[in-house]
Amino acid sequence: MDLQTSRLLLRRWRHDDAARVLDLYGRLDVVRWLGDGPPRVMEDLAAAHAAVDRWAERSATPPLGFWAAEVREDTPDAGVPRGTVAGTVLLAALPTPEGAAAPAEPEVEIAWHFHPDSWGHGYATEAAAQLLQHAFAGGLERVWALTHVDNQASQRVCARLGLRHVGSEQRWYAVPMEVYRLTAREYAAR
Repeated sequence: MDLQTSRLLLRRWRHDDAARVLDLYGRLDVVRWLGDGPPRVMEDLAAAHAAVDRWAERSATPPLGFWAAEVREDTPDAGVPRGTVAGTVLLAALPTPEGAAAPAEPEVEIAWHFHPDSWGHGYATEAAAQLLQHAFAGGLERVWALTHVDNQASQRVCARLGLRHVGSEQRWYAVPMEVYRLTAREYAAR
């Protein structure tokens, strides 16, 4: 399902986006914030095509999914031309912690990965706000956001989105993460 904001089209990634996928995930300044092991940059177009396939599979059960955030119109202050994919926004099930029983409902994370040429223009906040609306309209009871402890930029996005900081945990990954949460009830009360 495509979603729209005032400046962005949130759509499924396509194979003709593979070069942009590689340009985004082939950057250390992007992937350093992803996962819990040493950062691993994407190395070639074959890996980008494999990622597009993987994201399509992980988008088969709404409201979960991986969306390309495409700029809908030229934005003078951003300098990012129409049609440029600024980054990724996603709703994905968090891994079940080792030794724990799987939850009755998946614990769902919202996340954003944007290209450096699109940083500082509010695209992550704009796209994630639309995704939160989609998540709760799709029946999710709560959404989590996890950031690396020193990823202050993403922590500021969490605050702008109204996600409540609940502390630092090492529940889902092998390194501590700053954990944020928003429930459907909290979202509806805003």
